[in-house]
Amino acid sequence: MITNSAKVTTIGTFDGIHIGHQKILKQVVELAIEQGYKPAVLTLFPHPRMVLQKDDSIKLLNTIDERIEILKSLGIEEVIVKEFTKAFSNLSAKDYVKNILVDELNTKHIVIGYDHHFGKNRSANITDLKRFGKHYDFKVKEISAQDIKDVTVSSTKIRNALDKGEVDLANSFLGYNYFITGTVDKGKGLGRTIEFPTANIHIEESYKLIPNDGVYVIQSKIKNTTVFGMMNIGTNPTVNGKTRSIEVHFFNFNADIYNTKLKIEFLKRLRSEQKFESLEVLKKQLKTDKVNALKYIKTSNA
Repeated sequence: MITNSAKVTTIGTFDGIHIGHQKILKQVVELAIEQGYKPAVLTLFPHPRMVLQKDDSIKLLNTIDERIEILKSLGIEEVIVKEFTKAFSNLSAKDYVKNILVDELNTKHIVIGYDHHFGKNRSANITDLKRFGKHYDFKVKEISAQDIKDVTVSSTKIRNALDKGEVDLANSFLGYNYFITGTVDKGKGLGRTIEFPTANIHIEESYKLIPNDGVYVIQSKIKNTTVFGMMNIGTNPTVNGKTRSIEVHFFNFNADIYNTKLKIEFLKRLRSEQKFESLEVLKKQLKTDKVNALKYIKTSNA
């Protein structure tokens, strides 16, 4: 893929694209407007650890499609996704700069962290990049140590918050509501028998980070209408379930949405998942959850 438009480019995983990342991306967009170039992001996928260490346990805040969607919503006109392979990791610093940044992307200005390393064995640093810039006619803008620290701290805090189910705290670091994207599958139909029909959400990407088990207040946009509801993440211990599932009960909604792809945003955690002594007790608790969810939605949208 050869892209001829001259670009201001930043490089990174940008997982989560939280408020720390957004500050950097804003600099890229402003610089591009100022210089008459195109704002671009070069990102790698899969995550290097998945390839080099064969680490299947790594969980990311965004799927690659979600990452592209958010980046574009922030004014990044071109998102270049490079497949990370062993061959890519073996590219020399010079080949990486000349073949990809210069020849392929036509980069005229790079916005990058002071601690950026690249090339085989990550042997080159920002000093080398500035040297290459003089040779290949591009400028380098260095992101400060403080801004890089903010990015790292925020990412860690978001993961920790989601692992505890603290989605409202995660949302405050993200600058938007954490969300999942999945397809509605047919479930076991248990919810319908206790007057709480649910949509079973299947997420294709196993690397997507799912918040801790529990009951959450959520919202989704279905056919351009915002629909609220509550979501259960867990194994359904009341009926001795063994498999972790994601089920959503939408309020005041009964259209057929099987096989529909939905983006579902987390607003608030109501409680942890519990094992109840009977379906009747579970039904009673779900009624209480619904009252609490509606109260939260009314307060938040007042």
